[in-house]
Amino acid sequence: MNRVSASRIIFVAGVALGGLASVPARASVLWRGDFSTGDLSQWQQVQEVDRDRLQVVGMDGGDGFALKVTVRQGDNPIDASGNRNELEAPPNEPEGSERWYHWQVLWPQSYPTEDTWQLFTQFHHTGASGSPPVEFYVKGEQVCLRVQGIDRWSAPLVRGAWHDFVFHVRWSPAVNHGFVELWYDGEQVLDRLDAATMYEGEGVYLKQGLYRDASIQPEATLFLRGTVVGTTRQDIVQGSSAPPVTQGSGSASGGAGSGSAGSGGGGCASTGAGALALVGALGLLLARRRKARDG
Repeated sequence: MNRVSASRIIFVAGVALGGLASVPARASVLWRGDFSTGDLSQWQQVQEVDRDRLQVVGMDGGDGFALKVTVRQGDNPIDASGNRNELEAPPNEPEGSERWYHWQVLWPQSYPTEDTWQLFTQFHHTGASGSPPVEFYVKGEQVCLRVQGIDRWSAPLVRGAWHDFVFHVRWSPAVNHGFVELWYDGEQVLDRLDAATMYEGEGVYLKQGLYRDASIQPEATLFLRGTVVGTTRQDIVQGSSAPPVTQGSGSASGGAGSGSAGSGGGGCASTGAGALALVGALGLLLARRRKARDG
């Protein structure tokens, strides 16, 4: 997955550019990109070919906002490889920093199965070429985490349900200093793994949306919500929960039912203990339990 990034972007008005501590909710929350403002103003940059590709939509039942991301073949807002419509968070993470990231994703029932990469969250390097050091993507019927070109975790792609990600990382180009951990739908699926999480001499920054191989033809849509960055796990997940999936016109819903994992080919390797046992129903149950406990 060798991909090249370019620099043509759209700047969003109202975003503080001095650092990640632009919208603190409490001391250890560094930045929010959860669309609670009802627009894209929390994010620093927008990369889209048209205004209908990255839309903030209301959640069913009035439960806040989500980002509806759509990509069609040929969408290339920055004249680079692949097709994309993405958002970029405020400035780079410094080497040696330890961060917690929380976000949620819903893949509708119509999301296409393709035996190639479809990134929905990437921690991009500041260099001009090559794959990101850390990336979350879908391939075939698998959701995957890749670190420095090696697949470290995967789980079946379950459509029609919200899925919860909590990612803990120390940013470092040294294997003996950097590390990653991952929680998926409330369960730790990747224990602390020592790894180089940056490239030597380069920074790293968060991008979310959809970035995929240019060979993919079908239109794809997914939904993102709840993105927050902090220094502790407690503060980034407190009061957060994945909402139930309901049918709604123009809103962030995945259609009736919780979906099921398909049998498509081309999945990535799985190294997270118990990852393949996770299913959408369990994820929703755990989310509801967390919501009840936090309340």
